[in-house]
This record gives sequence, C-alpha cells and structure tokens, in this order.
Amino acid sequence: MNIGLIGAGANTRDRHIPGFQAIDGVSIVAVANRSRESGERVAKEFGITHVFESPEALIADPDVDAVCIGTWPYRHRDYTITALEAGKHVLCEARMAGTLEEAEQMLEAEQRHPELVAQLVPAPFDLRLGPTVTRMIADGTLGKITEVAVTSMNPGALNPATPIHWRQQQKYSGRNMGMLGIWGEVIQRWLGDIRIVAAHGTIATRERPDPSTGGMAEVDVPDTVSVVGELMDGAQITFRVGGVAAGAPDNGVVVYGTKATIRWHIGDTAEWAVHGQPFATLEPDPGTASGWQVEADFVASVTRGMPVTLTNFTDGVRYMRFVDACWRSWQEGRRIEVG
Repeated sequence: MNIGLIGAGANTRDRHIPGFQAIDGVSIVAVANRSRESGERVAKEFGITHVFESPEALIADPDVDAVCIGTWPYRHRDYTITALEAGKHVLCEARMAGTLEEAEQMLEAEQRHPELVAQLVPAPFDLRLGPTVTRMIADGTLGKITEVAVTSMNPGALNPATPIHWRQQQKYSGRNMGMLGIWGEVIQRWLGDIRIVAAHGTIATRERPDPSTGGMAEVDVPDTVSVVGELMDGAQITFRVGGVAAGAPDNGVVVYGTKATIRWHIGDTAEWAVHGQPFATLEPDPGTASGWQVEADFVASVTRGMPVTLTNFTDGVRYMRFVDACWRSWQEGRRIEVG
C-alpha cells in the first residue's frame, strides 16, 4: 500500500509519517507540500522518494494508492474530492472542512465511491476513557444527564505580539472557532447530537504580526467562545473555549447526572462519584482503552475492510453542523437550531 502526503505540517511529521512507516507493507512514496523546497526537506528527512509540485500531480500518480491530507481545512474539500474521484483512499486531517457545505460535499463524494475508504483524523483526547464514559452514560450509571460543562482555556493568544495563527483567519480555518469543533466531536461521541446553541465570541486582538508578509494581518476568528446549548434529551450543555486565559484551574468535561457525576480532565483521567459518596478514580473498562492508532486503523480499513469509526465522514458532517450553528449564532446574535 503506497501513501502520498498532501501537506506535511507538524501533525503529519510527528504522527502520520512515523505511524505509517511502522506498518509492514505500507510505504510513503510521495509528498506535495506548500512549496517544492519544503517538500524536499520532508522527503530527505523521512526517506520519501518522490516530491511533487502540486497535490493534483501527486493524486494523478498511478503508484499512489491512498492520500493523507494534512493541509489546513480550507483545502480539505478540494483535495478529498479530487482524490476520491481518482480512485484513491483518503485520510483527511481534522477539522473536516472550512464550512458545513464543504463537509457535505465531501460526504457526497465518499458516498459515490463506497469501494474507497474515507476517514478523518479523530479528536484524540478521550481514546483511553471515552468508551467507558460513553458506556456509563448509555447504561444509566449516571442516571438522567442534567448538565454538561466543557472548559478548554489556555493563554496561547493572550500576548498581542504573538504572530497570527492560521486558526485565527477564516480564509484558512473557515468557520472553525479554535478548539470548539474538536470538543463538539468528543461530546457527540459520549452524548449524541446537540439540538440548539447560542454562542458568543470575542476577538481580543484584532491584528497580529504576519511573518509571511512582514506586516499585520486581520484576526477574524474569535479568540474566545462561549456556547450555551441543549442536547437532544433536554440536558443543558455549556462550552468555554478560548486562548486568552492564563491559569485555568481545571480544563475538561463534567457530566452531571441524577445519580452520579463524572469529572473528566485533559490528559484522559477522570474521577466519578455516586451522589453522597466520595469521588474515586475512574478506570477504563477492560479491553476498551486505546491510544493513537489512526494510521493503523486507516490501513486496516483499506486492506481488511474494517469499518471506520474514528472518525467517518458521516460523523464529521455531524460535528460540522454544530460548528456551523455556533458560527451563525455568533454572527447573527441569536440561538440556532443545529438541525
């Protein structure tokens, strides 16, 4: 199985390339990066044979069986659809696309080619405890879920002199607002879809230095976002996601039920307690804990027909509906039905 890389940023270099190169029978044979020079550097570092001038040329190579798309969201739709139409399997970096419409077009392309594997890189936060939390919610261990609180605060955008990041520009990130979409994906796994949202966002620093031009660039994606929402079963949910808060005491997710509460933390640890009892460490159910195995899962789907669960295009469109609803709520100043 021969893999071609479209975009070779940090996650591709740190995760995908080593992951693929560790699998017997899999070879990374080609790369197309933002420039030929950067592609040649990656090829030299990792022993990749061919460097292409463009993603389209790489996709057209008959020796490439599958592509790993590591670009920013604004190019995911175009390269995914081109690859699927060319008969290539696709592993696409998250977030799925820049907009919900683009994500839906990607799903339509996948559905036209059921013989091909199309997978999104999943939110990796809960690979150890996520299945256990999901089971406890589903089997009634927590009782009826009443409230969910998601907190993800950091100081990454606190300094106005920090150069602009692609996530802070709509032309690259689309309607994705910081880490909001990745948390929406985690909640979707545990608790299902969100029915309605009301979102507020703030851009703390309107312009930032742009190293690519030497000048200043406009920030048009919120630095911090607050969302109040409702799950399908009526439980309330809040998201606090931002990059302008230093010293946040406890980032993570708290799930409140009528019988018990789970407090899950960044790092995939948690404690839980039945009401009236002390909190105890939550351990994963036997045989359910896993780690990063995205590349191995993708290869297993291609070579052995294993179903894509983390994360398929259908689930990607679901979290993009949430992202789109939050964006429209922020822009329009009203609550939005997610649909």
